[in-house]
Amino acid sequence: MKLKKLPIGISTLRNILEEDYVYVDKTDIAQELIDNGKYYFLSRPRRFGKSLFLDTLRTIFDGDKEIFKGLYIYENGYEFVKHPIIRISFSSGDFKTKEGFYKTLLRILEINQDDLEIECIKEEDPSICFDRLIHEAYKKYNKKVVILVDEYDKPILDNIENPEVARVMREELKNFYSIIKGADEFLKFVFITGVSKFSKVSLFSGLNNINDITLDRSYSTICGYTQNDVETVFAKYLEGQDFAKIQKWYNGYKFLGEGVYNPFDILLFIQKGFEFRNYWFSTATPTFLLKLIEKNNYFLPNLENIVKDDKMLDSFDVDYIELETLMWQTGYLTIEKTTINYNDTPKYHLGIPNQEVKISLLGSIADFMSKQSNTTILKGEIYESLINADFSAFENTFKSLFASIPYNLFTNNKMYEYEGYYASLFYAYLKALGIDIVGEDVTNRGRIDLTIKMPNSIIIIEFKVDGSDALAQIKEKKYHEKYLNTELPIYLVGIAFDTQQRNISEVEFERVKSTCSSRKLCCNSLFKRCERIVKFGDNCIISNKFFS
Repeated sequence: MKLKKLPIGISTLRNILEEDYVYVDKTDIAQELIDNGKYYFLSRPRRFGKSLFLDTLRTIFDGDKEIFKGLYIYENGYEFVKHPIIRISFSSGDFKTKEGFYKTLLRILEINQDDLEIECIKEEDPSICFDRLIHEAYKKYNKKVVILVDEYDKPILDNIENPEVARVMREELKNFYSIIKGADEFLKFVFITGVSKFSKVSLFSGLNNINDITLDRSYSTICGYTQNDVETVFAKYLEGQDFAKIQKWYNGYKFLGEGVYNPFDILLFIQKGFEFRNYWFSTATPTFLLKLIEKNNYFLPNLENIVKDDKMLDSFDVDYIELETLMWQTGYLTIEKTTINYNDTPKYHLGIPNQEVKISLLGSIADFMSKQSNTTILKGEIYESLINADFSAFENTFKSLFASIPYNLFTNNKMYEYEGYYASLFYAYLKALGIDIVGEDVTNRGRIDLTIKMPNSIIIIEFKVDGSDALAQIKEKKYHEKYLNTELPIYLVGIAFDTQQRNISEVEFERVKSTCSSRKLCCNSLFKRCERIVKFGDNCIISNKFFS
């Protein structure tokens, strides 16, 4: 049996259905939205299928019932009535200047004039033309108008590193979208999508009755593929593959309901022969995000313990962008769980969604912070040193890394004086290996800077700057006790930094043994070395002094 084609990069429903591409049916959600409301807003990260869903709505309102034969909406009593449709998409265009924005918007409106066979006055203001199209389409076709807006926020996002231009775009969009509010009696349905939700765009302050379904459990799977989709719709494409590994790599995006896959990842994973790569991440480097992390000296282990409320996730503004908000709205963080605040409002616990984002994002951050490139070999050396518990090699690799960081990185920046910079860089490189690490790991005696959970060991790391004894603190606080029941070897690692040399000054390490009765010498043929085991409290320590 010949398999259907994969709809990679295709966001036109008619093409998918007529040209025998795979389609994951979302018409049940579309019908529910149409039957139960009028104004909707949806925020999702890029390449999540927003444009395809918007085109699904367009095709439904185009009234061609037969195209949907075999899909949910065809079989469940929907009356296909043709409505005039105005489509606004900012997926492409020049948004670097006000003039470029006007030119792009006028081109979009000209396309709609051709589709509706309605003319605006030449050189007319775009907002006036928009208003004219709504009123004239209603009169001409004697049907209420449907408005579909895709990537409403792109003119702002394209200028996020240039706040002055971004503010201009924000005000232009504010004027344009305000037309919708005054046209209520002529409108059948309005659906608007974007990546972010900006707090000062009148779309949200003026349209008081717009339903933001971004975090609505009922619509959590409106975009993206569910686990069931992957295991049924794509079952023939994925025969013999490890579904648990695929899920670990690409699932995990949660919008309060069921988690979903980014469609781009699944389609490319199949098309590229089942190679685990960063398909979604590689489509756009988050340069602005990296610069924001550097500018704010963000302590990266804090990514492990982000808790925010509705206000943080709801919107942000050009003049004040909170890093966690940006990371959530762009798909680099997701909602892992929800708890209830003291005032009965929800608290959102955020985390990195999956292995792809973990490896790719933290790898990019690490390389950006250290001004390195092509660090694949270096990361491999770090992993080998950890899996083999070879902390001398671990020390040498990181010393080489720190020594290679350009001196001018520190010229006007005193971040090297702070323990957090070194801890963040270590965290980023280790997290980019895809291994399980915990930053700011809480115990009953304090917080461990970093805990690394290797398949064959637990490694507890403490960082100190200029002379402090990191290893002594680990032993004094007995941080290792939290992991004694793992029955894995536990290594205590103290890392000291010299801010004058801007490098590691010393790495000390010891190994904890859960039981022992006396001092003894133990030889390991694999590493061709011997280790002296000594009593330490109720445990054994293998010292870092080796004997041939």
